[in-house]
Amino acid sequence: MNTTILIIATVFTGLMAGLFYAWSISVTPGLAQVDDIHYLKAFQSMNRAILNPAFFVPFIGLVFILPIVSFLFYREGISTSFWYILSATLLYLFGVIAVTFMGNVPLNNLLEALSIDTMSIDQMESFRAAFENKWNQLNMIRTLSSLIALICLILACISQSK
Repeated sequence: MNTTILIIATVFTGLMAGLFYAWSISVTPGLAQVDDIHYLKAFQSMNRAILNPAFFVPFIGLVFILPIVSFLFYREGISTSFWYILSATLLYLFGVIAVTFMGNVPLNNLLEALSIDTMSIDQMESFRAAFENKWNQLNMIRTLSSLIALICLILACISQSK
């Protein structure tokens, strides 16, 4: 059972790492190429679209699954697998969840509150200047944290199979 939960955690972490990576290498560079009004409207639309079960199940599920799998492997005795899993858990909870809720979500909420159609060109430019780089930097933290967490979980799976 512990191995099954570890595999589920690894797959979910892979999904999240892939999502953040895709945003980092395609979505945000693509958005960087459009004017302010289209940037703001597209970002609002994507922020709304991502709030769905296909996102929430792995994203929030890992908040529960990773600590559980850490505990289960701790109970088996301190091993290399346990340290990899604990590292992945801490990376995900702090580098993804905390960054998201303390950084990206507040920025997304500010963006959602905008009435873009009533804003001047200068207001749009000013908001985007304050938003874009900060959001992208926070997303890079999430990307790297989830990627390293995924590597840790893969290493835990490998060390478990020996």
